[in-house]
Amino acid sequence: MAKLILATFAVVFMALAATSLAGDPDMLQDVCVADYKSLKGPLRLNGIPCKRLENVTANDFFFDGLMKAGNTGNAVGSVVTAASVESLPGLNTMGVSMARIDYAPWGLNPPHTHPRATEIIFVVEGSLDVGFVTTANKLFTRTVCKGEVFVFPRGLVHFQKNNGNTPAFAIAALNSQLPGTQSIADALFGAAPPLPSDTLARAFQVDGGMVEFIKSKFVPPKY
Repeated sequence: MAKLILATFAVVFMALAATSLAGDPDMLQDVCVADYKSLKGPLRLNGIPCKRLENVTANDFFFDGLMKAGNTGNAVGSVVTAASVESLPGLNTMGVSMARIDYAPWGLNPPHTHPRATEIIFVVEGSLDVGFVTTANKLFTRTVCKGEVFVFPRGLVHFQKNNGNTPAFAIAALNSQLPGTQSIADALFGAAPPLPSDTLARAFQVDGGMVEFIKSKFVPPKY
């Protein structure tokens, strides 16, 4: 099983690293390790500035955060641990990232989008009901079992749900160093400042009281 997982990772990353599939701009040098200190200054770029090469070490290309299961003790019963440029500086300009997704029994990774990346998942343990919705509102859904793979097209709303009474987890690969994640429910009911309740009430064809009740379940971010 371990050899199967490693082989799958290798195939996924070779595919996602191909220039024709890259979701990010092409790199212009061998490496461009993210210089997090530069983000404290006034300069803002489409990406993260590079460290000077003499300050780059092997640890800039290393991340061990996917080894352990994440804490799924939350309202939806899932947690995503990302290996993106925000935690692995060597990914800067490489056009790829990974994530580990852990699911409690019957846990849900709620409907969301990745505006900058296609996602492919490999189920390591358990069995998931997954799906995505096209811009024509057509749902494509099926069950994906241990050892199987499913792909979610870039920018489309998608989800995964553990369909068993034991924990599950999957590994995802994405063709962007920072694919972005926008939860549909959080975006609509937990935005800051909040979306007008009358707008949501009309969109969902419910009364304003129902919208306020749903909003009470979400904590807006602090800026």
